[in-house]
Amino acid sequence: MTSESHRAVELTKIGAQRFQATNARGGQVVFGSGGEDPDFTPVEMLLAAIAGCSAIDVELITGKRSDADSFRVTASGEKVRDAQGNHLVDLRVAFDVTFPEGEQGDAARAVLARSIRQSRDRLCTVSRTVAIGEPVVYDGADD
Repeated sequence: MTSESHRAVELTKIGAQRFQATNARGGQVVFGSGGEDPDFTPVEMLLAAIAGCSAIDVELITGKRSDADSFRVTASGEKVRDAQGNHLVDLRVAFDVTFPEGEQGDAARAVLARSIRQSRDRLCTVSRTVAIGEPVVYDGADD
């Protein structure tokens, strides 16, 4: 893999069950375990990453034709504990997008479903990685 394809974030503990993630560009996100603070949990961040990745894909495609009047995406899933351990099932990404009346809005509406399919099937790195199922290596696990 080339350095152009490498992606990484670094976590720093900032409190009890609270961490700050920093990317290579200096951007930061705080998250935690879901206690009393408003921080996102790791599961919520995963759902946001899935929705955000596809939202960007779809907006890039439809936005060439028209800006949306409204653009909302909801990612959801059910957390279960079973023989495979803790994980999410029934993952769903729902788009609620409207475009203005007129030729440009019509053009954007005409490609909306196709752009969602393209994101699901090929473009969104986050949901594609989840769907394909890539093993995660834990350095320091001593096995």
